[in-house]
Amino acid sequence: QVQLVESGGGLVQPGGSLRLSCAASGGTFSTYAMGWFRQAPGKEREFVAAIDWNGGNTYHKDSVKGRFTISRDNAKNTVYLQMNSLKPEDTAVYYCAAATKSFWLVRTSSDFHSWGQGTQVTVSS
Repeated sequence: QVQLVESGGGLVQPGGSLRLSCAASGGTFSTYAMGWFRQAPGKEREFVAAIDWNGGNTYHKDSVKGRFTISRDNAKNTVYLQMNSLKPEDTAVYYCAAATKSFWLVRTSSDFHSWGQGTQVTVSS
């Protein structure tokens, strides 16, 4: 079973940038599709982005497309979420997740089998 630990969250002003990291241990990281989700207070957890096993394919939800970029480094067992042009509505706890399913099939929480504990991102002036 893979263990996931997120880092890199914090407080940032609107228009600013953050890079989230998710370090994996155990399991076979390089075989997993990886995803990022977020959950704002009082809202359901929502899918943000996904990446296939070798980084050759990525998917970003429309509201973050052009601002967020998911990437991975299999040599470091780490997946990243670069977030630029942040907006107050991006404020949420961000979670990374691992899936044994094909990248082409993973777009909801139930598609992922392992989760990190989350990292808080707050966008505010």
